[in-house]
Amino acid sequence: MILKLIYSFLYFIVLIFLLPFQYRKRPKELRQRWLKEKFGFFNSSLVTIKSPHPPFSKGGRGGIIWIHAVSVGEVIASLPLLQRLKDRYPSVSLVLSTITDTGQRVAMGKVPEGTKVIYLPFDLNFILKRALKNIRPELFITIETELWPNLLMALKRHKIPAVVMNGRISDDSFKGYKRIKFFMQSIIDCIDLFCMQDAVYAGRVKELGAPEDKVRVLGSFKFDTVPSLDIPEWTKLLSHPVIIAGSTHRGEEDIILSSYAELKKYFPDLTLIIAPRHPERFREVEELVKAEGLSYVKRSRLIHPFTDSPIHQIIILDAVGELASVYSVSDVAVIGGSFIEHGGQNLLEPAFWAKPIIFGPHMENFPFAKEFYEKDAAIETGSLSLCEKLKELLQSPEKRKSMGNKAKDLYNEKAGAVERAMKEIERFLRNEAG
Repeated sequence: MILKLIYSFLYFIVLIFLLPFQYRKRPKELRQRWLKEKFGFFNSSLVTIKSPHPPFSKGGRGGIIWIHAVSVGEVIASLPLLQRLKDRYPSVSLVLSTITDTGQRVAMGKVPEGTKVIYLPFDLNFILKRALKNIRPELFITIETELWPNLLMALKRHKIPAVVMNGRISDDSFKGYKRIKFFMQSIIDCIDLFCMQDAVYAGRVKELGAPEDKVRVLGSFKFDTVPSLDIPEWTKLLSHPVIIAGSTHRGEEDIILSSYAELKKYFPDLTLIIAPRHPERFREVEELVKAEGLSYVKRSRLIHPFTDSPIHQIIILDAVGELASVYSVSDVAVIGGSFIEHGGQNLLEPAFWAKPIIFGPHMENFPFAKEFYEKDAAIETGSLSLCEKLKELLQSPEKRKSMGNKAKDLYNEKAGAVERAMKEIERFLRNEAG
């Protein structure tokens, strides 16, 4: 009880100092809605959180399920689950909460029709009481182990089941949680089921105090996320071979550009597509390319009517949402975030298209990357040997095809996590209805 009071007090103090900044940093058209929803008020003209059907708890097939996904990555991971819930329970009302504005934008553009998208309220009891009264969920699902102490405790007091789906605990988070294990135990006790991505994460949550019978290993939802099959028209202009460096971070573009300049000596028609992870870095990456004196074009400049000239230069992918589909035209995919200490980005998108994959030594965010490497479905390399590894692959179509097929096989082998999750969710809904 004392720890909970200390947490709430510190949260309140921090909120007082940060609230003005957080309010002002949002676009003016978002500020009012953000503030209301963060305090548990939901504008009925924007969101009407009300199910027209009898809830599960009264023997019906309706009711409200609240899913929380903190930002873009978690929102995208949750989409297959949201769609499966909507397909199986057409009368259910889905509420999706996020914390970031980018998460909101992606959610509003991609969630199943009828899903209510809100900001997660502040983690203070008087606010959560109001929010739960307005939403009235019968099941709460948090994606990737996003744990808010007061929210989880409030759900437990109201006897609303709370489930972790697609759970993961990073190395850094695990070290931090172990330092406050005495506090984490009270949070973990509020969760009814942990559905983790793999055995490593499952072991970590057990070590933090989760009972064996409350932990499942279901796999990653990301294996069930299918890229759009609508391939952008501009990709037909590309001259092959094509290297795609996806979701790059500061410090990686220099490495990739250096490799490209060297490879261009051996492959004159080589095309490089660079997709910076963060849109605010598009201009920065453009300046880097200019400084190297390399020929480039921005994706935003490739608009109808296209020229007939094939593109064999650098393309800066300054368009959000296209990367997953553009991987389909690559000859080799280089995974960003892995050549610096970031933890890597998603290697499943090129795997879906059966593309050979190269990543750096830092793929901690994707533990299954090790299996891709061990089964020759991907190559791990350092920044100094990236150029050499790329050259070897570009010179060997047979090896590229073999690696790509193995990557696709692994992708297919690991699919099905969402369906396994649905079986666990149905158990809670049956309990409600029963």
